[in-house]
Amino acid sequence: MRHKLLDLAEQSSLRENKLNFAVGDTVDVHTRILEGNKERIQIFGGVVIAKRGHGTNESFLVRRIVAGEGVERTFPVNSPKVADVVVKRHARVRRAKLFYLRDRIGKATRLRERRARAGEAETNT
Repeated sequence: MRHKLLDLAEQSSLRENKLNFAVGDTVDVHTRILEGNKERIQIFGGVVIAKRGHGTNESFLVRRIVAGEGVERTFPVNSPKVADVVVKRHARVRRAKLFYLRDRIGKATRLRERRARAGEAETNT
């Protein structure tokens, strides 16, 4: 059980708008990159294979394939460097961590599509 004073102190560092995605979703993570005095947005797209932590320590792991090699990157949920997370595709998975995808190649890495529920509204913009 977490201490109430710690939760109160962390409130100021938490993100106001919650990121709505789950493990197995294919996402585009928009990150802010500083180059000199300019700021730009860089997109890292891939499959969310893990979520961990709670509060300010919450993070998620995204995996993609670049030139035949698997690349994984961990993003803190509450970081100001993470501008946005856009969900491209929802997948139906049966476990919380998808580390088994590391050993698979090509079509073996495909995940089943998850259909939207009646209460879920699709927001594709």
